[in-house]
Amino acid sequence: MPSMMKAVVKTKAGPGFELCEVPIPRIGQHDILIRTRATSICGTDIHIYNWDTWAANRIKPPVIIGHEFCGDVIEIGEQVASVQVGDFISAESHIVDHTCDLCRTGMAHICRNTQIIGVDRDGSFAEYVALPAANAWHNPPNMPSEIAALEENFGNAVHTALETPVVARKVLVTGCGPVGVMTIAVAKAAGARSIYASDISEYRLGLAKKMGAHIAINPARENLNKIVLDDTNGEGVDVLLEMSGAPGAIRDGLNLLKSGGHAVLLGLPAKPFEFDLANLVIMKGITVHGIAGRKLWETWYEIRGLLRSGAVNLEPVITHRFKLEEFQKAFETMMSGDSGKVVLFP
Repeated sequence: MPSMMKAVVKTKAGPGFELCEVPIPRIGQHDILIRTRATSICGTDIHIYNWDTWAANRIKPPVIIGHEFCGDVIEIGEQVASVQVGDFISAESHIVDHTCDLCRTGMAHICRNTQIIGVDRDGSFAEYVALPAANAWHNPPNMPSEIAALEENFGNAVHTALETPVVARKVLVTGCGPVGVMTIAVAKAAGARSIYASDISEYRLGLAKKMGAHIAINPARENLNKIVLDDTNGEGVDVLLEMSGAPGAIRDGLNLLKSGGHAVLLGLPAKPFEFDLANLVIMKGITVHGIAGRKLWETWYEIRGLLRSGAVNLEPVITHRFKLEEFQKAFETMMSGDSGKVVLFP
């Protein structure tokens, strides 16, 4: 095996990434080394690429970016028994300590000492990735690599859509990027009465319809408030699933959420912003859930059930494929809004 590999690296503070030759990672006694088959671009990677306020406060260059991936195990640590060389795995990107109060009370997904690959330590936009064996998720040998690479991100959609009951309820999904449209598919599979989708990209609104949205609305061209209220007899929606992090979308969504409703928020704002907490949250008596990653490992079993049963088909979400060396074009495609999921192949 060679000693060096290609990787997309955040080499310094500021916008952009670089393709570099870096050493193949070494593994510890509880770790595994994976040869990457496929890795996909996430909204978090866009934040890091653009070097917004969140990224500048979190990322400490140099670091290899990327956290959604699948691959083949080529080496295991001497204390590893749960994974074998040759296994085809996807990975939970949140590495937790298993000992803090949150881990010990069933909330490991918000572990106090979480390290995220591609954020706090080297990630998957590389030919090889080192990972604790405890973070491996075994895949069927015949699962397409592109689908396996999406499982981690799909888990965000599953966690968001299933955080509050949606059966027979009216649901608004704000933000129809890849995780947004996957969330629509989960809400539909879970029995939502109707699903309204909003985004400023006509391309992504098309994907939203394909994945199960009842009505897709561009708030830059149409009156989102009027359309949803007219279609719900003035009631508004029972559940808001906020996937964009855009201040306007968050305000619109909370405004359309009826009193006593449930707001589930995944999208990360690029920077802090103001909104009317008194009238949009407190006086409406709504419940607000913040979503961080996937429940460990409850969400992963739900992922498996949705995919293997055929209740959700992720193939329409994957719209573009690039070689790792074409990462610049891949990011431009993702940020254009005229794409679904963009997958890189090392």
